[in-house]
Amino acid sequence: MRPTDPSTAGAPAAQAAVRPPLPVKLVVAGGFGVGKTTAVGSISEIEPLTTEAAITEVAAGVDDLSHTPSKTTTTVAMDFGCLTIDPTLKLYLFGTPGQERFGFMWDDIVEGAVGGLVIVDTRRLDDCYAAVDYFEHKQIPFAVAVNAFDGKVEHDLDEVRWALDVADEVPLLVFDARERGSVRDALLVVLEQALHRAEN
Repeated sequence: MRPTDPSTAGAPAAQAAVRPPLPVKLVVAGGFGVGKTTAVGSISEIEPLTTEAAITEVAAGVDDLSHTPSKTTTTVAMDFGCLTIDPTLKLYLFGTPGQERFGFMWDDIVEGAVGGLVIVDTRRLDDCYAAVDYFEHKQIPFAVAVNAFDGKVEHDLDEVRWALDVADEVPLLVFDARERGSVRDALLVVLEQALHRAEN
């Protein structure tokens, strides 16, 4: 019997160890100024790609800045970031623009996504109706994350669920878009929702 070359011993195991993680696409959506860019930036392990443009006087006349008076820029195409969950799984995050006038980009951004996180500002619930309707219409699993601006929300989750008219099986949670751990937990909820849908 030919002796085993020590340099090749355990080669299959070594190859398995260096196998790249499975890429999974998630979308972060919601209305104008709800915290999408902040959430992607908080969690991304790379410098996030953003397409922020200055809010002009014309845009300020169209977009409601009453609850975000310090906001000086807005996403005009998408945000992008990524997060390695473990050696087998890597999330690629795509943030949508929040304004309705940029809605024509959504189909391209969402293509191939396994799920979505719809971020909500309870002071402006009507701003997220379009995102909720989009994921429901496309039958893409999603969760609703209420962003706790200043550490609080204006309405409790039961009121938010009723106002948005989302099904009981859609996860609804409170999170802080500025906190890495909070964003990670919200994204894991979306992953669980997508896995549950795939199994049924």
